Amino acid sequence: MHTCSGPTPAPPRPMWEQQNLFRVSAQLFADGIFNLLDRNLKPEVFLLGLASAREADAPDAVVLEPAAHRYRPTDFADVKTHAAALEPDGPREVVYHLHPLDQDRYEKLRWYELLRRATEHILADLVARRGEDRVSFCSLPVSVNGYLVVVILQLSAEVYHGYYALPGPTGAIKPASLLAATVQEFLQDSSRALRESDTDDDRPVLDRDYNEVLRAAGRRFMLRVAQGTHGLYDACNGVAALRHEGDEGVGIMLIARRHHPAVVPVLTLETPIPLRDYRRIRKLLELSEDRTALITDATDVFGLGYLVEPTDPQYEPLFTVHFTKHYSWELSHDTQLMMKVVSNTPRLPQGTVEENNFAQAISRVFPGLDAAGVAYLWELTLKATSQPNGTILVISEGAAQEAARLTRQCFRVAPRLMTPSVLRLVTNIDGAVLVDPAGTCYAIGAILDGLATAKGDSSRGSRYNSALRYVESSRYACLAIVVSEDGWIDLLPPVRR
Repeated sequence: MHTCSGPTPAPPRPMWEQQNLFRVSAQLFADGIFNLLDRNLKPEVFLLGLASAREADAPDAVVLEPAAHRYRPTDFADVKTHAAALEPDGPREVVYHLHPLDQDRYEKLRWYELLRRATEHILADLVARRGEDRVSFCSLPVSVNGYLVVVILQLSAEVYHGYYALPGPTGAIKPASLLAATVQEFLQDSSRALRESDTDDDRPVLDRDYNEVLRAAGRRFMLRVAQGTHGLYDACNGVAALRHEGDEGVGIMLIARRHHPAVVPVLTLETPIPLRDYRRIRKLLELSEDRTALITDATDVFGLGYLVEPTDPQYEPLFTVHFTKHYSWELSHDTQLMMKVVSNTPRLPQGTVEENNFAQAISRVFPGLDAAGVAYLWELTLKATSQPNGTILVISEGAAQEAARLTRQCFRVAPRLMTPSVLRLVTNIDGAVLVDPAGTCYAIGAILDGLATAKGDSSRGSRYNSALRYVESSRYACLAIVVSEDGWIDLLPPVRR
């Protein structure tokens, strides 16, 4: 029997003509930026529009872009009420401005911040109730064609929180990590582009170079490290770019206030050296070795010293800049590596493989392998990941057959049990090392082949993409450990999160 239903509701009226184009541009922008940091972040961008002059239950009072989003406009109907409830109890701090326009602007920005916080609270509740692996970030609202439009960015919560973050208060001027600073840069750029989205000119939307966004995020994060002192990020790049008597700059610099109780002075300069004097700092860097480091307050270098042991009652975690080679340096806090910078471009630390992740990957690919076998392959993997020039270790059930098939593009060896010490030697040449799940090696220096795959990544090198093609095309169960020259380490196929 045919059942009559009510009329199909009309699609919501767009907030402005180009809103879909803007959202797609913002999504592509987020993909480009965050994929450079960690492809498992899986960024998602959508827009929330709150009609400025309508009640919450009026038609089109709340608009989502895209309209077919898994969240509904009704989920955000109480944003303004929630924002008003965020007002602190009792009289709030009153700031008076001499000019009425300044006072109006202050009140508007205060209200916009409350709306932003309210939206994040509602999203956190939605994510929790739905059991989603997402963490949400919101821009300040931007007024567009009668709507207050919020740009919303969501990332994988597991991956985002998997990176070390600084303890203590956070915010736009106190990002807790490079990742947090990158989120702020993205939202700031998106808000700026949103303000320009309803203009008639043909300027491109969100066309900033992805690496430039990361460099700006690195500077923003280093402001937190330097407690508001500008120039530390660029100073580290300047020192890393210099050579001393032909040698690369390698050394350590501790960032601490003067007379810090956790720093034991070894040598104090009568006249501190300004951090902007890159050449003299580079020369002094030769004095640092082992625990002894240059000491700087992010303005001047004032001597040499070392951090007391963690067991010392005076101990306090400090920031450490480790100059690793020409154009390269790393930032750590409390022994936790937080940022790697190569050629003035920051990246998240990707230089380790978690043992649990490796065990999960091995168990998935080779379910019959016992604990001793997994432990042995983990030992080989650790040695492979310490190879500074990059390498590929392929563990394959068909290692013997593949060595025969690839005879003309590898060095076949008499089957032998691979050991960490031998692996260190054979990975000094280009190409992959082929071993079976028992750890028996059949070939070294193998040039891997395979069919093209849609999972390839043009932003990664040939080593990664050739290993990915090989794994995707292989007739045998296999796992590849890919170590890139920039320190990035991948398990292929990756562990499902």
